[in-house]
Amino acid sequence: MFEKRISTAASTAQKRGPGVAKTKRGKGSKLMAIADRHGFPLRICVGSASSHEVTLVEGTLDNLVVDEAPEKLIGDKAYDSDPFDARLERERAIELIAPHKSNRRKLPTQDGRKLRRYRNRWRIERLSALLQSFRRLVSHYEYHLANFLGFARLACMLIALRQF
Repeated sequence: MFEKRISTAASTAQKRGPGVAKTKRGKGSKLMAIADRHGFPLRICVGSASSHEVTLVEGTLDNLVVDEAPEKLIGDKAYDSDPFDARLERERAIELIAPHKSNRRKLPTQDGRKLRRYRNRWRIERLSALLQSFRRLVSHYEYHLANFLGFARLACMLIALRQF
């Protein structure tokens, strides 16, 4: 009979849980929020800080609070991805409105008419600033991701109650 033992000091297991990844300043998490046209938070989710926004937004769209999916999704330059745009249009029938990156090599797919809606993006930026006013979300005291997500949802509820 053979026995195998693993020493924890020599193993290369990851020392972080779900939703936490290494960044230049240590470990961190990223909050992804979707709001309606009035800045009312519809969905919030937490992901690791090193993952791109395009990968986080699909998981956020899967678990929306409202029954119907939005017709248009307004994002910043990080969302300028032709495969992501085509996937949203094909699978979810959502039109992506995002300005092009300055280093874009392909032909532009958006004209200036759709970007008029981009001017209203300040509402989601305001929601992000309001979320950052909660100390528990900024300093990330919680060890478990479910606790952190619970405080993020509680912050969204408080923001929603303040708007009424």
